[in-house]
Amino acid sequence: MDRMVKRRKVLQGLVFGSAGAGLVFAETRSAQEEKQVLAQRKIRIVAVSCSCRPGKTTAQGLRYVLEAAQAVAPDRIETVLIELAGLRIPVEPALGLPLLPGDKDDFPQVAEQIASPQVKALIVGSPVHYGNMSTLCKAFLDRLGQFRKEFVLSGRLAGALAVGGARNGGQEYVLESIHRALLCHEMMIVGDGRPTGHFGATLWNPGTDDISGDEFGIKTAQNLGRHIATLALRCG
Repeated sequence: MDRMVKRRKVLQGLVFGSAGAGLVFAETRSAQEEKQVLAQRKIRIVAVSCSCRPGKTTAQGLRYVLEAAQAVAPDRIETVLIELAGLRIPVEPALGLPLLPGDKDDFPQVAEQIASPQVKALIVGSPVHYGNMSTLCKAFLDRLGQFRKEFVLSGRLAGALAVGGARNGGQEYVLESIHRALLCHEMMIVGDGRPTGHFGATLWNPGTDDISGDEFGIKTAQNLGRHIATLALRCG
């Protein structure tokens, strides 16, 4: 009888040991597969320059943002810069009005890039025009309203950048205006991260179309990029 009990315990121990070994192997394999999946699951951060002048200071500032964002995780983060300069973004469709005869509409191709599920963050940049966003930026945000019908952008991250003709030239007014529009989409607003830690990227064009000397402004752009990328990775 004692021999049978002992034999039963030995067999139970072997079964448990085999199951345990299999469990450890399964967990190890799962962790490896998860690591591969994470590496393949890239996220995209899109920046839109709403300046009528291609390649100028608004686009330059957004490049600082995107470079800092990609540096957070180069193997997982893709960045896209869209310049609206030279594109036609008519506001009539946002108002339910027909386009003028012969007018073209480039917004659908922009919207397609923004709507992609891979896009986890949107950064909107504008020059300061009389203390507010550019006309092109307003038209872009109005047309973005097509996504609000079904809240396509809900839960995604959003940030803003503004370039003014003075150090205190209305940049924060522009950031606030952009933020208000994106909040209507249930987007999550992100400011520039520490140590500057305020409302977004604020840059100064001293009239030379060169912002490379604006050390503080560049830091706000880089901090915005790092901050929004870090949060996007957590959400992604």
